Amino acid sequence: MNEIVIMIIGIAAYLILAPVIGILVSGYDRVVTARMQGRVGPPFLQPLYDIIKLFNKEATIVNKVQTALVVAFLIFQVFTGCIFFSGSDILLVFFALTLADVLLILTACSTNSPYSSMGAQRELLSIMAYEPMTLLTAIGFYMVAHSFNVKDIICTDTPAIIKLPGIFIGYVFILVIKLRKSPFDLSTSHHAHQEMVKGLTQDISGNVLGVFELAELYASVLNMAVVGLFFITNKPISILWALIAINVVYFVILLIDNIFPRVKWDVMLWSSWIVTFTLGGANLFLLDVLKS
Repeated sequence: MNEIVIMIIGIAAYLILAPVIGILVSGYDRVVTARMQGRVGPPFLQPLYDIIKLFNKEATIVNKVQTALVVAFLIFQVFTGCIFFSGSDILLVFFALTLADVLLILTACSTNSPYSSMGAQRELLSIMAYEPMTLLTAIGFYMVAHSFNVKDIICTDTPAIIKLPGIFIGYVFILVIKLRKSPFDLSTSHHAHQEMVKGLTQDISGNVLGVFELAELYASVLNMAVVGLFFITNKPISILWALIAINVVYFVILLIDNIFPRVKWDVMLWSSWIVTFTLGGANLFLLDVLKS
C-alpha cells in the first residue's frame, strides 16, 4: 500500500510541478543566454507570459490530423513522465519518449510544408543519433541496480555515476540533441538563426503551439531528472547532490549552446555514435569485466 501511495504522490507531483519547474528553467535559460550574448534579455517569467499568450490565440489549422497529433504528443510526454516518477521501467520511459518524438515528426509531415518536412527529416536523424546512447543508458542502470525500475535504481548504496561515468558523459552529450540546443538544433531552433525558419514547428500556431510548448516543458524536466538519477541513492543527502549536478549540467549545455555553431547532420550522427560506442560501450565492457 505504501508503494502505491508513493507512486501516486510521484505522479501528482510531476503533473503539477513539472510545468512550473519547466517555466523556471526556460526563464533561466533565456536570462543566462542573454547575459552570455551581452544582452539584457527578457523577464525571468517570459516563458509563462508566452504560453498564456499562445493559449489565448486562435490556431491556424492546416488539417485536423495536425491538432490531434500535437495533443497526442503532449499526452505521451506526460505519460512518460508519470512512468518515470512512479518508479517504473526506465526502458519503457525511453521507448515512450521516442514514440512521442515520432508523433511530432508525423505532425510536421502531415502539413506538406517544405520547411516542416525538412524539420521532420532532421528530427528523424536526431533520433538515429541519440537513441543508441539512451539504450546503453538503460542497460547501464540495469547492470548497476539489476533492475530497470527507477525505484530500484534510487535504492542502491552507491550512486550510478561511480560505475557509469562514461555513460553519464555520453547521456549529457546526447541531451544537447534531445533539448535541440546548438550545435545540434537541426530540426528546429530556440533562436532566430535557422535557414529553414522554425522547421519542425513551422506550421504549428496559436493554442496548438501552446500545447506543444507545454509538452516541451514536461519533456525538459523529465530529461534533466534522468541526469539526477545518476546521483540519487538510498541516502537522502544524495537528492541535494543530484540537484547540484542537474544545475551544473544544464549550465554546461547552455554554454555549449552559445559557443558552438550549428553543425551538419552527418557531423551530428558520427559524433554521437563515436561518443556512444567509445564512452558508453567501453563503460559497459569494463563494468562487465569487473563484475566477472
